Amino acid sequence: MELTFVAKDPELEHSGSPTLYRTDRQSWVVQGWVVTDPDALAAMNIPEGETCVEIPDRMVPFFQLPQ
Repeated sequence: MELTFVAKDPELEHSGSPTLYRTDRQSWVVQGWVVTDPDALAAMNIPEGETCVEIPDRMVPFFQLPQ
């Protein structure tokens, strides 16, 4: 899988999450905060081998194909 950097959260000054990448497989990879809330995890019923991360609303505008 090849990743193309799209954006880092413009409101955070550190080099960590959240970050958005586009892949060469017509998909997205999101680096975000680990969701640990047991009620939220139970509500999602996440299958084995999958996970989820949390990103803020301000990252949604970056969900577009790179030009």
